[in-house]
Amino acid sequence: MKTLLLSNEDVGKVVDLDEIYEAVKNGYISLYNGNVVQPEILHIYEPNTKKGFDYKCCLDLEAGYYSMKSSSGGFEDNVKIGQLPGFNLVFLFDAKTSACSCIMEGNYIRNLRTAAGAAIANNTFAKKDASSYFAFGTGRIGKASLRATMRVRDIKDVYCFGWLEGENDAFIAEMSKEYPDVTFHSCATPEEGARNADIIVCVTLARKGPAIKKEWLKPGTHITEIGTDSPGKQELDVSCFDGTKIINDSIEMASLYGDTHNAIEAGVITKDNIYGEIGEILAGAKPGRTNDEEITVYDTVGLGVQDLAMGVAVYKKALKEGLGTEFEFI
Repeated sequence: MKTLLLSNEDVGKVVDLDEIYEAVKNGYISLYNGNVVQPEILHIYEPNTKKGFDYKCCLDLEAGYYSMKSSSGGFEDNVKIGQLPGFNLVFLFDAKTSACSCIMEGNYIRNLRTAAGAAIANNTFAKKDASSYFAFGTGRIGKASLRATMRVRDIKDVYCFGWLEGENDAFIAEMSKEYPDVTFHSCATPEEGARNADIIVCVTLARKGPAIKKEWLKPGTHITEIGTDSPGKQELDVSCFDGTKIINDSIEMASLYGDTHNAIEAGVITKDNIYGEIGEILAGAKPGRTNDEEITVYDTVGLGVQDLAMGVAVYKKALKEGLGTEFEFI
């Protein structure tokens, strides 16, 4: 069997945010319906450094594929030799034969499947008249998450905060060109953004410690928490989980690796306090938000089923359009 190799350029030619949104949404529902085998995330890091790999794997019986996404990071010296400090690949394997169907460069996958997941959560859990948005984290995924959310929600005001000098200005300069009818606000602190937002999307590197506190949140605020995806990371103060409606992409994964884990470790909540998973709400098995006063927290660590869903969508479209290079291992 031939394997299709897709470069970053190939993937970029076929990505479509609306298609990705639907693919990731269906992946969550497939997980709830019991069609997905989702093992734990594998982390491998060089001792005493931030250099290493995360591996997220999945089997979706309904889609008919196994997948593996490898993500590296922390290789800061790469910049000196003209390379990125991290690299992403997605592998797709036929579930019937185990043959490797496709290998694709995964930076688009990493950014856009995460953005689609954020938009799905924001659209599902934020109150209907939510119009203000806080981008806590203004990098590639922060921008992609706003773009994806703008396709499904009518946002009027965007507040932003990035830890690096000049990040806010760069974010506003780029995004204001795309959304001239939106008012952008540069925040001096995370508190400023959190106090003004109906929707908060946290997508920093999560290495500064807890930065968002419950006391800053307005009634009816929705938080999508993305950046905390491994032990030692944190973006939300554990108070954000006290008495709020908590939803995860996977309760097991978030309890091990997310800010949900930090709240459990601190004794603020137990697993019994978690309302449910996004897949069961999207499938209609449980309601999402039930009133405009409750505070909702969607804590996601990112799942292999997201990578698989987007990867399969990209692969099928690339085949149809004749993109990529075919080769045979044997």
